[in-house]
Amino acid sequence: MTRAPSFEDPLGDFTADTRVVTLAAMAALVGVISAFVALALVRLIGLFTNLAYFQGFDTSFTAPSANALGLWAVGVPVVGGVIVGVMARYGSEKIRGHGIPEALEAILIGQSRMSAKVAILKPLSSAISIGTGGPFGAEGPIIMTGGAFGSLFAQAFHLSPAERKTLLVAGAAGGMAAVFGTPVAAALLAVELLLFEWKPRSFIPVACAAAVAGALRVPLLGSGTPSEDLFRKLPIHWMWWPVLGGAVVGLGGLLYPRALGVGYDTIDDLLAGRLVGVALLGLMLTKAVIWAAALARVPPGACSPPSSSWGARSAPSRPPGFRRAIPASGPRSVWGR
Repeated sequence: MTRAPSFEDPLGDFTADTRVVTLAAMAALVGVISAFVALALVRLIGLFTNLAYFQGFDTSFTAPSANALGLWAVGVPVVGGVIVGVMARYGSEKIRGHGIPEALEAILIGQSRMSAKVAILKPLSSAISIGTGGPFGAEGPIIMTGGAFGSLFAQAFHLSPAERKTLLVAGAAGGMAAVFGTPVAAALLAVELLLFEWKPRSFIPVACAAAVAGALRVPLLGSGTPSEDLFRKLPIHWMWWPVLGGAVVGLGGLLYPRALGVGYDTIDDLLAGRLVGVALLGLMLTKAVIWAAALARVPPGACSPPSSSWGARSAPSRPPGFRRAIPASGPRSVWGR
């Protein structure tokens, strides 16, 4: 008969030895590699966007919506799909998908081994797909690509499967930290999605890779959000950015007044099922636009309430029994209002 757990039992394996130092140093190098891989991915996306929609050779980000192709723009994603399909068929099928499931597959059934072919073709195919109009983000591709380079680094030193997994996850975390400038979130997300453990011998190297890549993000990719980069291109002093951001917020509030403010009342209505349909969709889009514009003007506000309200808007419908079970849920019940 299996013995029942006791409070005297150890909570987990938190042992670590000097090998952690070696792995942390290797992970730091993987973080450097991941930062440059992230730079290459971002520049490739900009390059293919400019080639496809503006017939120019430029690696800077440009909105495809500003193109002058007219009806010819409909064929751009088709051409991109043909190119990516050929790459997947004759190059490697592992470049299919958005990247995270493929990284999980390599860890769970592939002993954390990834090929050099994937490390090259994945960022290239992703950049072509996104650059030709694909409505995708860079997080999946950079997880797959950064993880591939981390795995290749580990294979070059003939490390054990457990250590290969650690460096694979370190590469993924480093790539995310470099692209998004969020090393802490990147390390925690990588641990949750890919590492499947909370131990010093694996978490410390992953955190080192994310920290190094995050530090390299500013000199390589610059600081600030993409919307802030758009503000930087304007021929005005940054002192006037809040004015422009405020104008966008004001126009958005004119269309959807509920988009203004912290959004706690909106979350209450969403939990109660009083906000659905077209009004909900319009509110989501308006809130996203004015939040991006307001964030770029460097306001003294937090991002948690907007992100919380977006999460609530993305799942507005629940069984009636759920609402009856938590009739007083929401921010106002927390604050006693």
